[in-house]
Amino acid sequence: MLKLPGSQINAGVSLAQKWWQSFCCFLFPPETDTWLAVLRIGLGMQVIVYALFLRSDWHYLFASSGKGLVGREVGEAITSFDSPLIPTLGWLVAIGRNFNISEEAVLSIAWICLLSAGCLLLLGLFCRPAAIVAWFVHLCAAESGGLLAYGADSFMTTALFYLLLSPLPDHYSFDHWVAKTKPKNPRALGFWRRVIQVQLCFVYFIGGLAKCLGNGWWDGSNLWRALIRPPFTVVPPDILVRFKYALPVLGIAICLLEVSYPVFIWMKKTRLIWLVCIVAMHAAIGLLMGLYLFALVMIVMNIAAFGVISNTATPQSATETDAQ
Repeated sequence: MLKLPGSQINAGVSLAQKWWQSFCCFLFPPETDTWLAVLRIGLGMQVIVYALFLRSDWHYLFASSGKGLVGREVGEAITSFDSPLIPTLGWLVAIGRNFNISEEAVLSIAWICLLSAGCLLLLGLFCRPAAIVAWFVHLCAAESGGLLAYGADSFMTTALFYLLLSPLPDHYSFDHWVAKTKPKNPRALGFWRRVIQVQLCFVYFIGGLAKCLGNGWWDGSNLWRALIRPPFTVVPPDILVRFKYALPVLGIAICLLEVSYPVFIWMKKTRLIWLVCIVAMHAAIGLLMGLYLFALVMIVMNIAAFGVISNTATPQSATETDAQ
């Protein structure tokens, strides 16, 4: 049997330890909670705008068959194919029925809870319970309206889920000022920020790669179809015709911006440029297509993940926090 010298074994163990330490340093970087405050305030605004946008149509969208647009049961049936354990507004209606509460009253209570949770997140009051309520009610609404849900609902649910698991409250919230909570573990703060950063990198890379594989983004036809398709016709078609030669340039720029996001967003020299371009892209999507909620949640997630300057805690302070 071939035996390796002890020096080679020690070198291999040392290299593995260095790789493991580097991985842990990447996954658990010490951070302050400034990014968490940005995420909390941004998602509070997102939930408020979402609830206000749907106020007049809330019952019309989520009422049962015969009372609403399509019927809540259709969206919930589609959701049940994925898993019967996914919560829907039908759960809340069934619970209310046991207490002799009508469907209309349950839907109204759910809307009030969603709006109140958004206001509490914005102010920083009862941050954790507010994040849980906002995530749960929004998830129920998104899954019950399966035929009407789109990307904004998925990203909003995901962002709220990360928020409720993060080390709340941040030191900008009223909860911190009132309760005088202790500083959070910098490495726990860094971990949850890193999770959001990594997910955004996967989202943009996969989305950009899918765009690059088709011809529609290279010749601008996909942009043209997206901007003239109802109900996204915010810009008159005659204006688009005047600038038709810019559509291929914009399509190629979007492809390259997204597929290169995981590379240049990590580099300090190019991070600000890519962040500004991504924020501008989503702002343009919101203004030119009317997808305000989608634009807002993506801007909030990007600024929280990469826009906030990392006032990294010193190793000594991080060690002291770990010891506590």
